[in-house]
Amino acid sequence: MTKKTAYWIFILGTLASLLVLLALTIDFHREVGALTHSDQISSQVLAGKRVWQKYNCNDCHTMLGFGGYYGPDMTRVYLRIGEAGIRFAVEKPEQAFSNSFRKMPNLHLKPEEIDNLTAFFKWASGINNNYWPPQDRKYQTSSTGVSTSASTSSGEELFKVKGCINCHTLKGEGGNIGPVLTGIGSKLTKDFIAQYITDPAKVNPKAQMPNLHLSPDEINTLSEFLSSQK
Repeated sequence: MTKKTAYWIFILGTLASLLVLLALTIDFHREVGALTHSDQISSQVLAGKRVWQKYNCNDCHTMLGFGGYYGPDMTRVYLRIGEAGIRFAVEKPEQAFSNSFRKMPNLHLKPEEIDNLTAFFKWASGINNNYWPPQDRKYQTSSTGVSTSASTSSGEELFKVKGCINCHTLKGEGGNIGPVLTGIGSKLTKDFIAQYITDPAKVNPKAQMPNLHLSPDEINTLSEFLSSQK
């Protein structure tokens, strides 16, 4: 190979690489609005992002793969444990992580800050990031941030979204603060489960489970799902 040939290979290769980079950059800016659902970025979502930054959550948690690796990635946390699970973890981390060797401090967020942070997490869960980090690949989402997995029933979705999975283990997945619910349908009837979900303290005055204030339809869907776990 002559010096002149090598020179032109370098020049043409560099120009080709620049053209590919330029095309990818243009395509990214053309698609980023749809991929991130920027039309859903409300003032509350922005306020939630400021809460995330104010308390340096990135020091322990990653978002879209960026941040600290002490705690779990928070990109799809809304789909993993739901609004109730997020609130429980933020308000009472000493209980939420009592059985974990990794602890989260109680930052004593104000109710409004928790509302805003939850809205931020809900929006982030709807970002189309091609399932990165891969730990959340199973949470396939639509433009509304709701799981679209064909294998997920509405009852199972409620179990996650309402935060039940944050305290209870079901089919090997979930928290261990409350009793394991795998096979719960072979022990309790649907009616009893529905009564317990409606008002735990009324059924058991010593119950630590909070009243989630679910609608009648949600109670029916969730109790039907749990009673089917045999």
